[in-house]
Amino acid sequence: MLLEVGQVTRPHGLRGEVVVRLVSNVTERMAPGSTLRCRGAELVVEQAHQLPSRGDGHAGTSSHWLVSFAGVSTRETAEELAGAELLAEARGGGEGLWVHELIGSEVCSTSGEEHGKVTAVQANPASDLLVLDSGTLVPLRFVVNVLPGRVVVDAPEGLFDL
Repeated sequence: MLLEVGQVTRPHGLRGEVVVRLVSNVTERMAPGSTLRCRGAELVVEQAHQLPSRGDGHAGTSSHWLVSFAGVSTRETAEELAGAELLAEARGGGEGLWVHELIGSEVCSTSGEEHGKVTAVQANPASDLLVLDSGTLVPLRFVVNVLPGRVVVDAPEGLFDL
């Protein structure tokens, strides 16, 4: 299964380098030799450097990378990639939660009471949040089971009464 792992935001310089916004937490996707799919073709990472964060006064790294792909050696070929999604094979043995599998699922409590459908998953430092069609936010850490089309949560009393 292919998952979106990043997006080419813009070309950089004259030698075919591009800036990539990585949306995956697997930074090995940017390792030299890694293969990504882009618009039906394969791109092989030659070099990649994570860019420092900017503008907020905090030291650290950002989700942006400066990347060179094999066969992309001019600004013109780099410009053709601008805005393109980068896809890669899902990693792991099928374990874990995938956001795209949660969207549209019915959320119910461990007692079977239904609380709405998941419309989005919102990033949050403490715990990502399931956004329900009712507007309710449910921390992902309350999920106890995921079945096809159904997410079972063990939420504290009163969460759905807000």
